[in-house]
Amino acid sequence: MVVRGGASGAAGQRLPPQADLNLLRTFLAVYRSGSFTAAAPRLGVSQPTVTAQIRTLEQQTGRELFTRLPRGVDPTPHAHDLAARVADPLDALASLEDTGAVAAPVHLAGPSELLCVRVLPALAPLVVDGVRLRVTQGLPEPLLEEMRAGRHDLVIVTRRPRGRALESVPLADEEYALVANPAWAERVAGRSEADDVCAALRDVPMVTYAEDLPIVRRYWRTVLGRQLTAGAAVTVPNLYAVLSAVNAGAGYSVLPRSLCQEYLDSGRLVLLHAPEEPPLNTLFLVQRPGADTNPDVARVRARLREVARAW
Repeated sequence: MVVRGGASGAAGQRLPPQADLNLLRTFLAVYRSGSFTAAAPRLGVSQPTVTAQIRTLEQQTGRELFTRLPRGVDPTPHAHDLAARVADPLDALASLEDTGAVAAPVHLAGPSELLCVRVLPALAPLVVDGVRLRVTQGLPEPLLEEMRAGRHDLVIVTRRPRGRALESVPLADEEYALVANPAWAERVAGRSEADDVCAALRDVPMVTYAEDLPIVRRYWRTVLGRQLTAGAAVTVPNLYAVLSAVNAGAGYSVLPRSLCQEYLDSGRLVLLHAPEEPPLNTLFLVQRPGADTNPDVARVRARLREVARAW
C-alpha cells in the first residue's frame, strides 16, 4: 500500500511520489521512541530492518531524518516536519485497522507503594470493563529510561522528566509525615518546636529505605530547618518494609500519608510532628509518545487524573 506525495512542507520537503506506508510507520516509531532499537519490537521487526527502512526513506526524501547518537537518535528539523505531516493520518489509519480487535495491554509503571495503595484500586473498574494492565514497579530514572526504550506507556514518577521528549502532567501532591508507634511517641508528646523534636528523637532508632536517607533528610531540612546528623539504625528495601518496622516498634521514620494513614487512624502509629505546612512531593504522570494510539491508554490516563484529585 502506498501514499502519493503531497505539497511541500514548511522546509520545502516533499514526500516521494510513492511513499511506502511501512517506511512511514517505521519512521514514526523511531521518531516517537528515540531509537532504532526501541522501535524494532514495537514494529515486530529486527533492528537492522528498521535501520534499512530509515535509510531507504532518507534516500527517497533526499533528507537526513535522524542524527545518530551514542544512545539513540535525535530527529532533524526535516524529521519534525515529516512527523507533523504524517502522524495524524497514520494514527487514524491504525485506529481503523484496529477496529474490532482487542486493545493491547496498557503498560504502567511507578513506585511500588503508590501502585498498591492508590493506583491499582483506582483502576479496578477499568479492568472489570476489559482493560488489560501490565504493571512494573521501580525508581523514577530507570523507569523513564525504560519508557524511552518503548517498554512503558504510562509512568508515575516523583520528579518531572528532563527534556521535552516525554510529555508529563502533575498528578497529585503527596504529603509526608513523621511517625512512630505509640511507645516511642511518648518521648515527643507535647513538643512542637524543632529543637525539642530533634532532641527528643536523638536516641530513638531511625528506619529508612536508603542509606542516604532522602525522605528523612528532606523533612529535617525543609520542615525542622535543621541538618540531619543521625544515621539509620535499620535500612530496608522499600517503604512497605519501613512501615512494618516502625509499626513493630523499631523506631521512627518519615512516610507518605497514603501509605500510613490507616495506621494513624487506628492508633497503631502516632504523628510526631504536625507542621503548619507539611512537606509535599509532586507526582507526575508521564506518557510515552505514540502511546495514545491504544485507546485504553487514554482511559487509564483519564481515570488516574480523575481519582488523583482525591488523593
